[in-house]
Amino acid sequence: MKRQSVIALTVAILFGLFAVYLANTFLLASSQSRDAGGTTRVAVAGVPLEYGVAVTADKIRFAEFPNSSIPRGSFRSLAELLPNGQKRIALTAIAVNEPILASKVTGAGQNASIAALLPDGMRAASVRINDVSGVAGFIQPNDSVDVLITRSVVDQSGQQITDVLLQNTRVIAIGQDAKGESGQPQVAKTATLQVDPLGAQKLALAQEIGSLSLVLRKPGDDLESSIAETISLADLRSGVFRSTERQVQPAPTVRRAAPRPAPRPPQPAAPAPPAPTTSSVEVVRGTQGNNYDVGNYGS
Repeated sequence: MKRQSVIALTVAILFGLFAVYLANTFLLASSQSRDAGGTTRVAVAGVPLEYGVAVTADKIRFAEFPNSSIPRGSFRSLAELLPNGQKRIALTAIAVNEPILASKVTGAGQNASIAALLPDGMRAASVRINDVSGVAGFIQPNDSVDVLITRSVVDQSGQQITDVLLQNTRVIAIGQDAKGESGQPQVAKTATLQVDPLGAQKLALAQEIGSLSLVLRKPGDDLESSIAETISLADLRSGVFRSTERQVQPAPTVRRAAPRPAPRPPQPAAPAPPAPTTSSVEVVRGTQGNNYDVGNYGS
């Protein structure tokens, strides 16, 4: 074997040993860092937990989590999760090995209720629906809808208009079904919506002055439309689209009468020409006198 080949092989071996040393050093440092931080046992679901299912000791287990990554609201012991044997109810679906958090279960000894599903600052309000306004029963709990109101204008015309009242509103329950486990369409008389306090006031007033309709939204479509308009009877004709697509109609031409000229001030009357001055001569013959005009001659 040539000398150059031996040198190249020796160098390659040295570089390989150096790379192995660096890798072992990094892995050892990472392991020591984890050991220094420590771990904590956290309660996780041992079986799939659906909404309304009781959380009992046989459905949970404990897994080690790094102290730096413990989820907020987790339970670290069975006594903390189920104090004095009191049960908790799952408020949302919890997958296997998913940490059981306080926000996903009821309080100790409490039953599942719609109130427990509401986020902070939100309210649950029910509205009347039927087979048409409820989208033929295809709306299910946890769907998102827009709420439309159709009402009469308070003026002499009394025409009807439709407005968008609320957008992207979560449906908590249809009728008395808050789970939607069957997944089948169901025609109900009420729908319970998750709204803020102002939205609850709008729904209460809207039901008194008009009729409400729900419009089902696509899942994940969280953007609120900024082009929602008030629709009246005049907009029902063919060819009327949204404001961004509506053809601009020329404004009607209003012909105005030409302004009348201001009356001229009365002209002062021209002075009457002076009476012509003439000269006359009186000729007396005997006892009879006669006057003869001789004009301005000699003046």
